[in-house]
Amino acid sequence: MDDAAGAAPARERLVSGPGLLLVWVYGVITVGAVSRSAYQISTEFDRAPLPYALSGIAALVYAFITYSLVRGGERARKAARICCAAELTGVLTVGTWTLVRPEAFPDATVWSDFGMGYLFIPVILPITGMLWLRTKR
Repeated sequence: MDDAAGAAPARERLVSGPGLLLVWVYGVITVGAVSRSAYQISTEFDRAPLPYALSGIAALVYAFITYSLVRGGERARKAARICCAAELTGVLTVGTWTLVRPEAFPDATVWSDFGMGYLFIPVILPITGMLWLRTKR
């Protein structure tokens, strides 16, 4: 029974079809980034504070995007799209920075060398995410 005055709008699912694979990959990379950064920050932060802090930021971005994709709806789609753009900016900035000034990164981050340690998934994932979210308007 639909009550136009009291019914909340249905939330659009973002994780249907290929979006399910996207959420799965974001979930896996979130677990990897969170575990790596948590270990590095808690045990070796004084050795390389900048890379470890950037890994922590990357982990938070991945977690938020994963949450937004699972949540669904227009607000979540917009938030995820903005975060994907921020993620891509971070990957390109940190990737370039690690090539130009490698001495600033005594240890790798998730985004070092454009995500080479993660099979370049960090540079491919935000592009794929933004394209997927664009089709889900």
